[in-house]
Amino acid sequence: MKKVLVLGAGKIGRIVSVMLHESGDYAVTLADANGQMLEVCAPDGAATLVKVDVTDEATLREVASGHDAILSTCPFYLNVAIARVARDAGASYFDVTEDVETTRAIREISKGAKGAFVPQCGLAPGFISIAAHDLFKRFDKVRSLRLRVGALPQNPTNRLKYNLTWSTDGLINEYLNPCEAIHKGKRIEVLPLEGYERFTIDGTEYEAFNTSGGVGALCDMLDGKVDSLDYKTVRYPGHQEILKILIEDLALGQRPELMKDIFEKSLPMTSQDVIVIFADAIGERDGYLCEENFIRKVHGTKIGPRDWSAIQVTTSAGLCAVMDMVLTGTLAGKGYIQQEQVTLADFLANRFGRYFQPES
Repeated sequence: MKKVLVLGAGKIGRIVSVMLHESGDYAVTLADANGQMLEVCAPDGAATLVKVDVTDEATLREVASGHDAILSTCPFYLNVAIARVARDAGASYFDVTEDVETTRAIREISKGAKGAFVPQCGLAPGFISIAAHDLFKRFDKVRSLRLRVGALPQNPTNRLKYNLTWSTDGLINEYLNPCEAIHKGKRIEVLPLEGYERFTIDGTEYEAFNTSGGVGALCDMLDGKVDSLDYKTVRYPGHQEILKILIEDLALGQRPELMKDIFEKSLPMTSQDVIVIFADAIGERDGYLCEENFIRKVHGTKIGPRDWSAIQVTTSAGLCAVMDMVLTGTLAGKGYIQQEQVTLADFLANRFGRYFQPES
């Protein structure tokens, strides 16, 4: 039985522990500095619970010793130190960060590592890049590759038409930081909240706009191979306009901690959410201009004894599936591995990746 250390006992760390425990093939240790959060996870009976401050690298090294893999569900700014510990422990490393600079630092740390290092393997970045790369491979030449993902409340009631469903730090990070893209065959950075568009899926209208991090490493992999590539976050119409008032007109973009406080005290959490995934490619195949897309809507489901939200299921499934593929040998390699190296067919066939299969 493989030993896995999950760091962070929040929304994602908890379900990751349950998901791995339910498989019957993993012995899980769940660690967090917050004892109250560990107490919340205790009734699951899915993991050995350990209270540890992940910023204390010496103590973390002791806890990490003997584990085959370390999965970080911690805020992005803690992951560089965690990756160093994983490398020294000889363990494989996985996270769900959306932060570009953190991922670049982890790539450097992974050089010469005994285990595989796979950052950004949640939903977006993560699964959306796997789906988009699968579309890319179906063409002789790709003109445009578009990635769109949203975690949305099923029944929005406020003017933002939004509820908190995941890390507030990660949410604000993607709203404020520059975004990677490819335009006219060249890599560029574009501004967050720009590139506004609207589209409809199954009769429901959505808006989308630039946000940071969701493209993962696709710009590295497809640089010079596509004319245009971009990632945008999906919301219900009206969200972006209010965000621009808050971030630009009221200058909350210069005070992210205040913005976080306002969001967490004003926007209720919900487990009644839906994940909207849309990837689209236009290109040439056999001399013809063609278009193909990948569309999924994912709702929450029951795993183990309780129900989980859609964002919890998709983020944890992406993380667990890639880790499972590495530890079972389906995905081979040491050091830095891009999630785009995972084939969509292998991912969807995985016992954890199956949560992305079409809903019946």
